[in-house]
Amino acid sequence: MTMAPRILVVDDDPEIRKLLARYVESQGFRVLLAASCSELHEQLATHHVDLIVLDVMLPDGSGLDACRDLRAARSNVPIILLTALKEDVDRIIGLEIGADDYLGKPFNPRELIARVRAVLRRRGDVPTEAPVEKVYTFEGFVADPQTRSVVGPNGEVELTGAEFDLLKTFLERPGRVLSRDQLLDLTRGREGDGFDRSIDVLVSRLRRKLGGKHSQLIKTVRNGGYQLAAKVDSEEGPA
Repeated sequence: MTMAPRILVVDDDPEIRKLLARYVESQGFRVLLAASCSELHEQLATHHVDLIVLDVMLPDGSGLDACRDLRAARSNVPIILLTALKEDVDRIIGLEIGADDYLGKPFNPRELIARVRAVLRRRGDVPTEAPVEKVYTFEGFVADPQTRSVVGPNGEVELTGAEFDLLKTFLERPGRVLSRDQLLDLTRGREGDGFDRSIDVLVSRLRRKLGGKHSQLIKTVRNGGYQLAAKVDSEEGPA
């Protein structure tokens, strides 16, 4: 029997923890709670966690620093940041250091669960009847959605979950100009608000990681969006 994904909720507000614990469990997930950065690390040391819901403001440190430390330690556990509604800087920094998504406070718990399901689905942690994923080759790179890995001319390219999702979206639509709103919808399943620049952040990071001349494979189209300017071949990967 498949175990339900375990969600670690990290927030210093006991009422929010209580509310989210009750709601997350009612949606079929297992839940762990932490009120600080230290408790976060204690939970990770003793439990397998499938996703972290992480508040940016914690009593013994910053959730942004905790996210950065986890990525530096090569942890790929998905992270959804909880930020103050108007703190765009926190959101941008969070994406730059490897968070998978963010949600502004105050929020509807139903929206959080929708984000959780979307992130887990992208990571392959929610069983679906999806067809066999294709393996993509382009400009000396091989991208395998099954293993969520990218190997380039100089070896493995380490991408966060959000970066890989963006790359896969481009690989599925080579040569097509995609607006920011389209990319946000295709990668995260939600509409843009006209001021959301998270896609710009992810494109910048993806270009940097592709490196050198390959950073120009993703073109900026004025008043249009972005385009993958590369020939892409694909074939079904192993079942």
